[in-house]
Amino acid sequence: MTELKLDDRTLKWIRDGRGFGSGKDYVPWLTVRDVSSKGRVHRVQGHLSQRTHHLLSDLELSTFLLLEWNPRVSDIREQFPLNVDETRQIAEELGIRHPAVSGNTQVMSSDFLVDMQHSITGTVKKLAIQVKRNLPVVDKRWR
Repeated sequence: MTELKLDDRTLKWIRDGRGFGSGKDYVPWLTVRDVSSKGRVHRVQGHLSQRTHHLLSDLELSTFLLLEWNPRVSDIREQFPLNVDETRQIAEELGIRHPAVSGNTQVMSSDFLVDMQHSITGTVKKLAIQVKRNLPVVDKRWR
């Protein structure tokens, strides 16, 4: 990471190995304890990974269960951190501000990073999945 100002918590998480590993050795970037929520969170034992997965919504749980039983999926990493240098470059190219709190760059994450075998070639590809419920757009002209 280049010229980033990261807060103490983020630096500790990096030292603790959050967001690294695979299978049973993967440690999620965010856990259910790290995020305050009025919604529901889930800790689920994965049969593929043989570890506890931290899911931050019912929709993430539903997605996880679908992935867990897909025969082409070999690994599921939830709350996977994205490369800060890359997300900052994307933000710059789009002309938007990269998330920061009190001057500290925030690490963004994807809900899932999935290792999935291609059905024809058999090669394993990585697939990032964001799971967010779309809120309906209300156009007042049509009321």
